[in-house]
Amino acid sequence: MTTQSRARITLRRMEQFIAVAEELHFHRAAQRLNMSQPPLTSAIQKLEEDLGVTLIERGNRVLGLTPAGEKFVSEARKTLRQAEKTIVSTLDVAEGRTGFLRLGYVGSALYGRLPDIIREFRASHPKVRLELREATTAAQIAALRDGTLDIGVLIPPLEKADDIERVNFDSDRLCMAIPKDHPFSKRSNLTLADLAGEPFILWPMPEGRSFHLQVIRLCAEAGFVPMITQEAHGMHAVLSLVSVGGGVSVVPQSMSGFRSDQISYHPLSGSEIEFDLVIGYRHLSPSARAFVLSTADKRQGFSHSL
Repeated sequence: MTTQSRARITLRRMEQFIAVAEELHFHRAAQRLNMSQPPLTSAIQKLEEDLGVTLIERGNRVLGLTPAGEKFVSEARKTLRQAEKTIVSTLDVAEGRTGFLRLGYVGSALYGRLPDIIREFRASHPKVRLELREATTAAQIAALRDGTLDIGVLIPPLEKADDIERVNFDSDRLCMAIPKDHPFSKRSNLTLADLAGEPFILWPMPEGRSFHLQVIRLCAEAGFVPMITQEAHGMHAVLSLVSVGGGVSVVPQSMSGFRSDQISYHPLSGSEIEFDLVIGYRHLSPSARAFVLSTADKRQGFSHSL
């Protein structure tokens, strides 16, 4: 059998033979395939010619399959199942129903709408393997650029990041975080100015420049420069140090449930305490695109921009 002959044995030809093998009757097999009998008879004869073997035992009618026919029908069924699986898998990848998605987020995002979005996405895309990584905005931007992260939930403004596409995702406010055993923790009218002279715990400016500068600016407007005695990478680390009495801080209000038995949270006032979170990305794989679109239901018109 030549390579050219093998090339003629298409999936359709296998499907036709399976029908004949199961019906053991050309007319019924033709009806099942929605075709007339003569072309089906010719197709099976051509299949045998291309293979160079007899697949069907014939008399006045189909008597059964030869050993070669039994083997062929068994392997043909496997081939058709694999072909169907290949098509479904390909469509799943193309439409973002399967794949691998690496999602980064700043710590405070876990206290907003992100957990609900993740749960909904996992329910609607169970074949997508979702890897979650908490990281600062700066670390996520670096990971987006080197290809080790697909999507990031970031805090803008993003400096020197024109290569990062972004869409609005959530919003938050700032509040003061005070150790529970601090004298100020019980005060109901605490202001930021009251924290002048207190040791502050913040995060390194390179890890979250815009957020860092926002806190410095708020303190300056309150009449003092914060005395930063310790820095920590990530908001959870900052609050953990506050909880053990290491100092005070200004943190996202959404995190006010974190170690609330050890930390007292006090709201700030004014429009400058509000900030947004955005989804950032450079290139969207089908599964990443599906995730971003799953967050768009409350952002009118966003889906049309992807």
